[in-house]
Amino acid sequence: MTLQELSHQKIIILDGAMGTMIQRYKLEESDFRGERFAQHPSDLKGNNDLLCITQPGIIEEIHYQYLQAGADIIETNTFNAQRISLADYHMEELAYELNLAAATCARKAVDRFQNENPTATRKFIAGAVGPTNRTASLSPDVNDPGFRAITYDQLVEAYSEQINGLLDGGVDALIIETIFDTLNAKAALYAAMEICENRGIEVPLMISGTITDASGRTLSGQTAEAFFVSMSHAPLFSIGFNCALGAEQLEQYVQVLSKHADCCVSAYPNAGLPNAMGHYDQTPDEMAELVKSYCEKGIVNILGGCCGTTPDHIRSISNIASHYQPRKTAIHV
Repeated sequence: MTLQELSHQKIIILDGAMGTMIQRYKLEESDFRGERFAQHPSDLKGNNDLLCITQPGIIEEIHYQYLQAGADIIETNTFNAQRISLADYHMEELAYELNLAAATCARKAVDRFQNENPTATRKFIAGAVGPTNRTASLSPDVNDPGFRAITYDQLVEAYSEQINGLLDGGVDALIIETIFDTLNAKAALYAAMEICENRGIEVPLMISGTITDASGRTLSGQTAEAFFVSMSHAPLFSIGFNCALGAEQLEQYVQVLSKHADCCVSAYPNAGLPNAMGHYDQTPDEMAELVKSYCEKGIVNILGGCCGTTPDHIRSISNIASHYQPRKTAIHV
């Protein structure tokens, strides 16, 4: 079964937050370093993507827990695994290896689950491509609005290196996610399409933007509708929103995409809004009840969770979604 075929049969379940799960392990600096990077000159704690090399067993286990919870798609642990973001840790040259290792961790988890559950529906791996920590549309210097900390060509180069690593590791799809700057996303899309053309392959492309606040716009100023139009030139498998908002706040923007998109629509909100300490208090049942509205209105094909969500949240979402049909769409992949 292909991902496209599965999308006609059910609401596809995406996994939840990798960072939230990693925090449960209470890892220290030495855990991030492992033996290989024991003498690395920079602090490495917080470089979650590095764990695909230094603690692959933990990453594989997290993937496996999400598969057990009902996820149809798991995302690789590569949100910051391109040389632009890795520069913060002086690990730019590790970009390709990290993505290859992350895809391998995910593949091991999927193989383990499928071997233990031979009658289960096929599970898929989406190579996660994050936004980087720089923006091509906005200046980081309020005194120099024309300045850019990154160029389009630099983004394409960095994304190409990451995507090649993910594809060589055997991912089934690519998800360009948490988009706050559409120009960054266009660079990632260009890199993905160029690589697929050169390789002579077709890989489902998934896009997920971020509405930053109650203004209903991305950080670079686009409304949900404008964001869709900006992305609609590409042969997308899905488009949607994730992060920043909880399910209740995000629903109206997902509805906009549902109205216009001729591909699948995805949503993976946070577990509510963070409390004063930055923690997410929304329970699995509370979140599932909110995303139930998405299912009842028929506005999604793909559901999952972002910040604060755990396998328990995904299990509750999966249970709710199983009672509903996916949004009707004409997929043009």
